[in-house]
Amino acid sequence: MEEKDQSILRVKDLSVQVKTKDCMVPLVQNVHFEIDQGKILGLVGESGSGKTVTSMAILQLLDRDNVDIQGSITLKGKELNGLNNTHMREIRGKDIAFITQNPMNAFTPVFTVGQQFVETIRAHNYSLTKKEAKELAIDVMRDVNLPDPVKIFKNYPFQLSGGMLQRVMIAMAACLHPAVIIADEPTTALDLHNQLLVLRLLDKIRSEYGTSILLISHDLGVIAEMADDVAVMKQGEIVEKTNVFDLFDHPQHEYTKKLLRTRPTIQV
Repeated sequence: MEEKDQSILRVKDLSVQVKTKDCMVPLVQNVHFEIDQGKILGLVGESGSGKTVTSMAILQLLDRDNVDIQGSITLKGKELNGLNNTHMREIRGKDIAFITQNPMNAFTPVFTVGQQFVETIRAHNYSLTKKEAKELAIDVMRDVNLPDPVKIFKNYPFQLSGGMLQRVMIAMAACLHPAVIIADEPTTALDLHNQLLVLRLLDKIRSEYGTSILLISHDLGVIAEMADDVAVMKQGEIVEKTNVFDLFDHPQHEYTKKLLRTRPTIQV
């Protein structure tokens, strides 16, 4: 029973089907996993294996008119599957945050980073004034080692690099201390230097705030560096789930072994 209480996010028997003209096409089938507080679960698999669909289902961002979601998704014991948009908007950002691989898509180009940061904070914390929200935003950016947060606050998104925007987006997610962050390929579009900065930032948030992280990546190097446990997806199903050491040292499923064989290695 104690182990169950530690699970912040629990996905049980999750199945997702998309409606076509003639039939229902399964995208994800019988997916089950849990994430305990302060832990990182790596979700790996090739493109099209169902990783992003799983994250979209958790966040309830799939189009209900065309997609059928079955199963249970609980966050701190609260069932998310089937919640209406109003309730999910209250939960998204505050209790569960989402970081995408292309940060430019997450920002509106005509407003400054600061304006969007303040709006995000005040959307979930109505008691804060704009001045207080600005101070909090700058404090959080400083806490996560972003250089010159006062200047960043005044910049428009196009004035920042992709790596800097990604770190700002993570800071925005962290400022509300969500129970869970879903990071979908957060380092894919970045160079090696910025990849390392982003991974360090996620680990800092996990250790300081006790945030649980669902880290979606096709990069096994990132998973090996960051994850406590790993779930391997193939064609919409989880085929192996274990701790990160066992996965790399003693993979059980043939698909996992194939992924490990095909990962790039650095020639010294």
